[in-house]
Formats: sequence, C-alpha cells, structure tokens
Amino acid sequence: MADDKDMDVSKPKEPPKPVHIGGESLADRILPHLKKIVISVVVIAVVLSVFFGIRAWRQSKQADQTEKLAKVMQLAQRKVATPGAPDDPKDAFADTKARAAAILDEAAKQGADLGAALKGGLLLDKGDVDGAIAEYRRGIGNDGFDGVLAREGLGIALETKAMAEKDAAARQKLLEEALATFTTMQPKQDGPRRAYALYHQGRIQQVLGKSTEAKALFEQAKTAGASSSELAQLIEKRLASLGAS
Repeated sequence: MADDKDMDVSKPKEPPKPVHIGGESLADRILPHLKKIVISVVVIAVVLSVFFGIRAWRQSKQADQTEKLAKVMQLAQRKVATPGAPDDPKDAFADTKARAAAILDEAAKQGADLGAALKGGLLLDKGDVDGAIAEYRRGIGNDGFDGVLAREGLGIALETKAMAEKDAAARQKLLEEALATFTTMQPKQDGPRRAYALYHQGRIQQVLGKSTEAKALFEQAKTAGASSSELAQLIEKRLASLGAS
C-alpha cells in the first residue's frame, strides 16, 4: 500500500499494496455509488414502463443490467474478516484481495459492466496493477464524478507501480506520470474531490523530494477540504513530517 509514511524515491521498496485513504480502498469508496446506480436504474425503468410502453425493449435492457449488478452487489456486501474477531460471519472474505477477486469473477460471470473506476479499484485491490492502470485509462475521459474517480485511481495505480519499481529512472518517470494525472484529476476549483487531488499532488511532490511544493499543495488541500476532518488529519501528519506547523 502506498501509505502516508515518508517514502524515499531513491531506494527500491517492497511492492506496496493499493493506497487506502481513511482505512478504505478506492473500491470500498465506489461500491456505495454502484448501489445508488442500481437503485436509480430500477426507478427509471419503472417510470418508463408506466409512461412509455412502446419503449419496452429499452426497459428490458435496463432491467437485465440492473439484475446483473444486483447479483454483484449481493456479493460485494459481504464483509472482509478481521483476524481474531469472534463476530465475523462464516462467509466473510479472508481479505480485500479475495473479495476483489470474487466480485470481479461474479461480474464477469454475469456480464455486468462495473464501470472503469470501480473495476480498476477492484483490480488494484486484487494486486493486478497493470490491469488496473489499463482499466482506469479507459475511464479517464468520462464526464462527471466517474472521470474524477478514474483519474484518481490511475494516479494511485501509477504511484503503486512506481514504488515497486527497482530501477530509479523508471520509478521517477512513473511518479512524474502519477503527478501529472493527479494534476488533471479535478481541474474545477469547486469540483468533487478537488481537495484530494491537491493532497495527492502534495504526496507525490514529497516523495520526489520537493518539500516546498509539497507544503504549498498541502496547505491548498487543507483550505479546499476544510469540511473533511479525515483529510485534515492526513494533511496535518504530512505537514508535521515536513517540519511545518
């Protein structure tokens, strides 16, 4: 996992696990949105079936996709076991990697389209970094929140690959590509996850040894994400590690 600890770009590291922010993977954060999508599609299908009977064939397609997503969602709702916890259900997944693999398998079986952002996050959780990068690239041009999440995921996947790279030049190139991706993640000043885009940029600048640039970005992220106590804590830790108050 590319975590919130200081990282030295000059030395090769053990291959990290996918980045988690606030204890959740990107897939964890996107799954609730998939649930909303399923509900929305159901509502739309019902409304259309009442008022536009002649479009039944379209509704049939929507209903089919909804059913497929619903089956995937049932699997996604299962917990990941906490080692030693007595109250874990017997059908809990052993870890996030096992859960991601199971969800991807079920989605493939159902022929369900999870979207680039969610599928990329699951591939990253599974440990397939190159697969995640390819999937995220498929969605980086999407409009709205989906595109933001795909670009965020791509930056994290590139960072993850960089920190597993033993060749210093290759690692530097991947980190710079991750930085460029985070820069384009959310260009709108008031857009969703703008503060996280700035925070990610600051993290990469810190890894690259550019402390001044990192501090400035963390301060911008703190202002942009003033309503998020989770992000504020992450930023304060970063600033403290850079010797800032």
